[in-house]
Amino acid sequence: MSGLTTLLFDVDGTLADTEEIHRQSFNKAFRQAGLDWDWSQALYGELLGVTGGKERIKYYLATYLPDFEPPRNLDEYVAGLHAAKTDIYTRTMAAGELPLRPGVLRLIEEARAAGLRLGIATTTTPANVTALLQHSISPEALDWFDVIAAGAVVPAKKPAPDIYHYAMQAMDVSPDECLALEDSANGLRSARDAGLETVITTNEYTRDHDFTGAALVVDTLGEPEAPMTVLSGMQCEKPCVDVECLRKLHAASRDGAS
Repeated sequence: MSGLTTLLFDVDGTLADTEEIHRQSFNKAFRQAGLDWDWSQALYGELLGVTGGKERIKYYLATYLPDFEPPRNLDEYVAGLHAAKTDIYTRTMAAGELPLRPGVLRLIEEARAAGLRLGIATTTTPANVTALLQHSISPEALDWFDVIAAGAVVPAKKPAPDIYHYAMQAMDVSPDECLALEDSANGLRSARDAGLETVITTNEYTRDHDFTGAALVVDTLGEPEAPMTVLSGMQCEKPCVDVECLRKLHAASRDGAS
């Protein structure tokens, strides 16, 4: 049985509360294109059930605007809208740093000091990952991760497990030695179907999701001065999720699976 060697992180909603910036960036891109579409927070919460920005736009059109006729090929039109949204998002991130969620930087630094390997497994566009890591952590933060598995590097996005399989293959690691950190039901399903034990940190958009099967569900990763709340799963000895807690969680989960 393998010990814990690798942490695989989702990005949006897990590393930072980026979803609201994504929502606002979509709306700005729509306005730039002369469209009167406006995604409210309630609507965006529904649309987050569809992974991938281009897929989200197509779902919105099929569900809410079935009679909409794009001025050119639908795939090209949606790709153009999404490219504009990505440009707005990355410029917004560069203009003002978005703080990471509580405990994220602490855990990443602890994991690096402990010799754990780090990877990214996300459905978001690679440019979005780069913008977040460079402007919310450090210009060198990209080098902290052995692999940035993002966007369309796999044909099927979450909840399919493909992105995790891709990341593990690129890092030459097995599910037995990894833990995934996610924030949504789709992310949990993706990680679990790839054979990974999973830690969930809920957020405004996902707190009501069904997280059955997660090894641990918390509201945040926590800080010593700002303790987390454990919603389900093993209790950590400290007020925050640290490497020691993750090692114990990983060992306990693997023992239970054997």
